[in-house]
Amino acid sequence: MIVLSGASLVLPDRVLSPGTLVIEDGRIADVRSDAPSGGHTAFAFHGHYIVPGFIDVHVHGVDGVDSLDARPDNDAIAAIAARLLRYGVTAFCPTTVACAPDALRRVLDQVRRARETPAARSARVLPAHLESNFINPEYNGAQPSGCLRSPRAALGSGTESSAKALAERSDYTAAQIVAEIERAAPDVGIVTLASELDGGLDLIRWLVSRGHRVSLGHSAATYDEALAGIAAGARHATHLFNRMPPLSHRAPGLAGAVLQTDEVAAEIICDGFHVHPALIRMAIAAKRPSRILAITDATAAAGLPVGSRAFLGGQVITAGESTALLPDGTIAGSVLTMDRAFQTLVGTVGLSLVDAATICATTPARELGLVGHGVLAPEAVADLVVLDANFSVVQTYLAGQLVYARALKSI
Repeated sequence: MIVLSGASLVLPDRVLSPGTLVIEDGRIADVRSDAPSGGHTAFAFHGHYIVPGFIDVHVHGVDGVDSLDARPDNDAIAAIAARLLRYGVTAFCPTTVACAPDALRRVLDQVRRARETPAARSARVLPAHLESNFINPEYNGAQPSGCLRSPRAALGSGTESSAKALAERSDYTAAQIVAEIERAAPDVGIVTLASELDGGLDLIRWLVSRGHRVSLGHSAATYDEALAGIAAGARHATHLFNRMPPLSHRAPGLAGAVLQTDEVAAEIICDGFHVHPALIRMAIAAKRPSRILAITDATAAAGLPVGSRAFLGGQVITAGESTALLPDGTIAGSVLTMDRAFQTLVGTVGLSLVDAATICATTPARELGLVGHGVLAPEAVADLVVLDANFSVVQTYLAGQLVYARALKSI
């Protein structure tokens, strides 16, 4: 038995301050008002907060490691999983940019191994998030344009040139990308694509029929085209407001469709730079915390000093003050970490601790079907984070086991 006593507990509906968590066999056995430990092992956390472990469904890398730097001699996914604990992340979806089939195979093989044989002191590895080859080249951002392919060709009905602005290529086909997704189906969770591309709706239906979660993003979709994607089965939106047309009162576009559609849960990069805090507040007001997921969109530049160089899918990026950048100045993901996202939501956006925890943990867990995760409640898995008065990570627990402590850096 482990007893964590004296901290303010951020519960699903209130903050219990002070409170006590009793943990047995990796789960929360009891949540109660502060009380003596009864002689069991106890840790005093007065002046601290305990929140459910953060779950990041969109993270490319951290601390110099990129998910696509997956080689036989370099287990990038395992390295990211080990490093994320210091930021309070207890589960994550390794995220890729558009890439070649062999690169996709390597990363998905590492995801499978990490899920089949979890490391003892690493964040839980969830099925991958593919910012896929099937996005709109007009909104590709830092996604390698040479890797983009036609959704129509992906399903074997048309050539690569059947989609506007996607030229026919001979190095590999769209169908080969889909074959890798099908081969590694249990390890592919979220697939981002642009519904307006030729064949996009058919690809959504194909992916949904095989149990994948389709996300709309990197897209020029009009409002009606976005609604068609949602009707076809898309239930997720990739970094709302970023790499999509701006919300307009006469042309609401993809952002407007997502904001007014309850079936879709929307990611937001919560650093206060990618999306203005006022827009974050507006989106949460429109969709409620239960339909918003805080993400980092972190790259290998996250956690590195400003000016450091790293990679994103083989492309050189630089850590800036506010974000990561390609050499030409294009924004390339972020340098955000989930502890800072929580700090931004509470300090800058002005959310309550309960709503911030919902967006950083509860909603991602529910949307990914992680039963018993993302909340502080009896019978829930004891994945949790201890924060100090400034909401910085002091300790991270995984299934009730202390796996990171700030004073020791790691355990």
